[in-house]
Amino acid sequence: MRAVIQRVSHASVSINGEVKSAIGPGFLILLGVCEEDSTEDVEWLVHKIAALRVFDDENGVMNRSIRDIDGNTLVVSQFTLYASYKKGNRPSWFRAGSHEHSIPLYNTFCTMLSEAIGNTVGTGEFGANMQVELLNDGPVTICMDTKNKE
Repeated sequence: MRAVIQRVSHASVSINGEVKSAIGPGFLILLGVCEEDSTEDVEWLVHKIAALRVFDDENGVMNRSIRDIDGNTLVVSQFTLYASYKKGNRPSWFRAGSHEHSIPLYNTFCTMLSEAIGNTVGTGEFGANMQVELLNDGPVTICMDTKNKE
């Protein structure tokens, strides 16, 4: 499971010109799922994201978590995080998980993250053509991969 976590001032996702979800300060998370992922990957990633201290404290030091600031989170499915680009110039996504495998893990991730941070998680729509808008704050962007925990 791969995630690109961006600290944002605000973010939204639209489908066919209609805003599906919008958030204020918090995280925009692009989430990719591969066939080897399991609920163990979801649990590890949720724990890391919920505890990630990248929000400023009273001294301007990144020392607060999303829970500490009562921040918002928007999670957008992103199979292209598993792009294979080694051969040629047209990426392949053979490593991305199938819909049957990925959708339940995506939904589990969103539910568990909501419980872990104590706040509603906004979502896109799995498999839809989405337009994502954001204002990256910092900028702070962190990539996590559950297959590379060390």
